[in-house]
Amino acid sequence: MQQIFSTVNQSPQQGFRRWQELLNAQLLPIEIERLGDGPFQATFDAAAVGPLRLSRVTQGAFRSETTAAAHRRCDKGDTIPVIFKERGVSTTVQDGRESVQRAGDILLLDWRPNVRTTLTDSQTLFVEVPRERLEIAFGSTRRYLGLTIGADLGSTQMATGFIQQLTRLSSQLAPDSATRMGSIAVDLIVAGVAERLAQEVPRPLHGTVAVQRAKAYIKAHLGDRSLDPPTLAAAIGLSLRRLQELFAERDSNISDYIWFRRLRTAEKRLVDPGCAHLSIGAVAQSCGFADQAHFSRRFKALHGMTPSEYRVRLATRSRPDLQHLPLPSR
Repeated sequence: MQQIFSTVNQSPQQGFRRWQELLNAQLLPIEIERLGDGPFQATFDAAAVGPLRLSRVTQGAFRSETTAAAHRRCDKGDTIPVIFKERGVSTTVQDGRESVQRAGDILLLDWRPNVRTTLTDSQTLFVEVPRERLEIAFGSTRRYLGLTIGADLGSTQMATGFIQQLTRLSSQLAPDSATRMGSIAVDLIVAGVAERLAQEVPRPLHGTVAVQRAKAYIKAHLGDRSLDPPTLAAAIGLSLRRLQELFAERDSNISDYIWFRRLRTAEKRLVDPGCAHLSIGAVAQSCGFADQAHFSRRFKALHGMTPSEYRVRLATRSRPDLQHLPLPSR
């Protein structure tokens, strides 16, 4: 990993102020306060492994809060921060759930409002994991956000060891290898979440399998405009009422999930260089939307911008030479 910042050789007042500014820029806007009277020291290291962003934060005792206003300014809604606790003990509160993390534990949070407190020096590794990957596997993230995945679990130890190796070797990996290793890291994190959730009150196996079959069918037939809850239920051999019940048990709705998957797929195609030749209408049709106008309405409701604007903005982020171009008119 590459060191981005250190308070070494800075005055205590200046170092803490700059530390606050860096966390706001690198992670998300937060309010942070020092705890204790001793000298405050902190370092920030970062690395990218394929699509994964890794950040290691080492700092003295602190209390941090992510507010609702900060959440509104955060544009990382497509990721979930997975926290690997490497040193120290922290307490976290989110959505009314309080949890404690010790060295070796893993915690999944959201960028939504939360409060974290650490009374001693600590070291934490943040791994930003695609939200989609977790939602496909487990449904609503509210089931497991704020839930500590203990260091005693075998899957936790495997995920932790692999991620730590990645932080040491990230600069030596070729791009293709980095992408593959990043995908393996996400799979190990998913395995850890699955093992931890298995300790909760289990759901009937048949229901879980049925929902996974339904989601797989949706993914394979997104371009079919006739795909709706009755069609889906018939395809997997369940009554519509029973399938609706199974989705509701997982804090989900069949129609909402179908549109969610269509919009997510469209997002990817809008910024995929391999789909750059496709018009907005062609992207809409390939994802099962009745027409371009319907697609644009749903897309703008989710992102606050039209598909054309989204395509241009994402292109300019990766192409500095295009950043002077104006957005398409509304």
